[in-house]
Amino acid sequence: MLYAVSIDAPETKRLAEIAKALGHPARVAILKILAARNTCFCGDITDLLPMAQSTVSQHLKALKQAGLIRGEVEGTRVSYCLNPDGIRELQQHLNSISSDLSRVCC
Repeated sequence: MLYAVSIDAPETKRLAEIAKALGHPARVAILKILAARNTCFCGDITDLLPMAQSTVSQHLKALKQAGLIRGEVEGTRVSYCLNPDGIRELQQHLNSISSDLSRVCC
């Protein structure tokens, strides 16, 4: 039986957007750091990763645009933390696609 799939479906586009944000090891590492520390400043993350502050900032921007993290201004710095809604959405998308893929037997 053929299964119709649209690459224009909103849920397909959203999962691709999230996957793109997760497509770099530094971004996955940043998510793990934020999960372990609950909140963090860019400089703290830079101290833990072997990359320049500007590079860390670009990765934080990508994660924030994807809705996986939040950033709140605290004085002259930005404090980052996981976005519970974004993480929940990621989990739902992964559960859904995992369920779809596991029904297929090769």
